This record gives sequence, C-alpha cells and structure tokens, in this order.
Amino acid sequence: MAGSSRMRWALVASLAGGLALTILLVLHFGATAVAAALGAAGVAGLAIIAAVHLAAIVLMGFAWWLLARAAGKPLVFVWARLMRDSAAEVLPLSQVGGYVLGARALVLHGVGAAVAVAATVVDLTLEMGSQIAYTALGLGLLLWLRPSTTLAVPVAIGLALAVIAVVAFVAVQRRGAGVFERLASRFARDRLIAIAVSAEAAQTEIHEIHGHKRGLWSCFALHLVAWLASGAEAWLALKLMGASFGIVPVLALESLLYAVRSVAFIVPNAIGVQEGAYVMLGASFGLTPDFALGLSLLKRGRDLLLGIPALLAWQIFESHRLWRRRSLAGPAEPNRSADQRHQPRREPVRRA
Repeated sequence: MAGSSRMRWALVASLAGGLALTILLVLHFGATAVAAALGAAGVAGLAIIAAVHLAAIVLMGFAWWLLARAAGKPLVFVWARLMRDSAAEVLPLSQVGGYVLGARALVLHGVGAAVAVAATVVDLTLEMGSQIAYTALGLGLLLWLRPSTTLAVPVAIGLALAVIAVVAFVAVQRRGAGVFERLASRFARDRLIAIAVSAEAAQTEIHEIHGHKRGLWSCFALHLVAWLASGAEAWLALKLMGASFGIVPVLALESLLYAVRSVAFIVPNAIGVQEGAYVMLGASFGLTPDFALGLSLLKRGRDLLLGIPALLAWQIFESHRLWRRRSLAGPAEPNRSADQRHQPRREPVRRA
C-alpha cells in the first residue's frame, strides 16, 4: 500500500514538473511565436494530422491482431490500440497504464485474458524492436547530415542498451515463468482484467505466439511502417505550420525524439520531456524553438482530438456494461441492514 502511494505521488510530481517545464519553455522562447506557428496550421491542419495518426493506429492495431488472429476480429485490436494510446497520451497515466487498459479492452470484447496479456507482451517487444531499427535509421541520417555531431555517441550507446534489453526480454518470455507470474498479477490487479491470469497460461500463450514466425515478422514490419508514418506525419505538420523542412531531417529528428520518450516512459504523457527534447534535438537540425514547440503542441492537440472521444465512448460502454450486470443481478433487498441480511429468515408462527 505504501509503495503504491509513493508511486502515485511520484506520478503526480512528474506530471506537475512536466507541465511547469512546458509552460516555461513556451514563455522563454515566445508564446506569441509558438501561437503563430499553431495558428498557421489551424483547425484544418489539426484534423489532417489526426487523420494521418489514426491511420497509423489502424496499422498498429492490425499488427497486434496478427499475433493472435484466432482470438478476435481485427477491429477489436484496432479499438484496443486506440484505447491503449488514448490512455497513455490523454489520461495522467504512465505508458504501463495504457498497456493495461488496452489489454482490458481486448478481454471485454471476447479475447481470453491469457491471450490478451501474452499478445500485449509480444506486441510491445516487437514494437520496441522496430523502434530500435527506426532509431538506427535516424542515427545513420544524423551522421549523414551532421557528421561532426556530438549526439552520435550517446545515441549509439542507448541503441546498444536497448538491443540488450530487448534480447533479455525475449529470453524472459521463453524461459521466465516467475516473471510472468508477477506480470500477470499486475495486469489482473484492481479488476483491470476480468479474470486473473496464471503464469502458466500466459507462458503457454506466449510460446504459441512465438511459434508463428510469419506473424512475428509481419507484426514487426507493420510497426516499422507505422514509425516511418509518424515521421511523415511530423513533416506534414511542419509544412502546415509554414516551416520549410525536408523529410530526411524530420525522420532523423522524430526517431531520436521517440527514443528519448521511451527512456522517460514513467512520466505521464511524456509531458515536458517531449517539449524539451524537441527544442534540444531540433536545434541540431536547424529547427527553431517556436516551430519545435508548435509541433509538440500540435501533437498534443491531435492526441486530445482522438483520445477524448475514444475515452468517452469507453466510459459509456463501461457504464452500460455495469448497468446491465446490476440489472441481471436483480434489486437488493430493501429495508434490511447488513446484519439483518446475514440473519436466517424466521418462518411465521402458524396458529392452530
């Protein structure tokens, strides 16, 4: 209990610090200039960016489905992916909270709990692997554009550590039953998953998924395409704001940005981290702070535009489900206290 309370306060503190940092960055580099960049894109530009991002979410949902195609329809996984990203980008949760909510969305639409947890774990692994490939591409582009950059060494070290982490994660998936016992209990905690998942069930489903090599490689490829689409989306956003920037430096910038975001996964919505990274990394490619912050805030607006309706729909679905379950359970007995409800009923005395 004390540990969860400390974690909650740590999330609140990181969220407050991130908001303060974002406000300070905007004020320091000029709120008027940032507002002008956002105004150039306008509502139409925001809608275009949201549509492009929604297409990437569809790709990622389909990649998830390829790992467990027998468990449900593709649209179920696309919806769960939208919920996963909406929770991570809109609600004050870490990315782990988004993974749990996405898995719950699968369970509530008929996917087995063990399959939902296993597919989420493997999908996360492959997404991490594709991000490493994307970051490696960005590092190559960075060295091509800026051969004398000082960013190359720390990025290369980060890539090496990420490769080691993914390899270790895959090894755990193949052999570490004890780890999955703790992981399954995390997913099942606080009724976020309808039923508890045993370590053996999760391990069995993961082995089943790992046995389908074609599905694994297809999932990896779709995630890599989605990462490239995110770079194209950022390039389009800068164009809509009036910045003349080539696709190659934008791809390099975006790949490095998401690498920074991954390291700061515990910070809710990467608030402040994303804005600071855009300003620092953008300077290496000649992107001015007003456009860097404008791009970050435009992405925040995109997340709200997609995430708020999705979360409202989810809330309506959950409320309807709860109401239906209570209706099936029947009304509670009126005018009886808790102690009286536990007392046996007395039969009326019959008169002779």
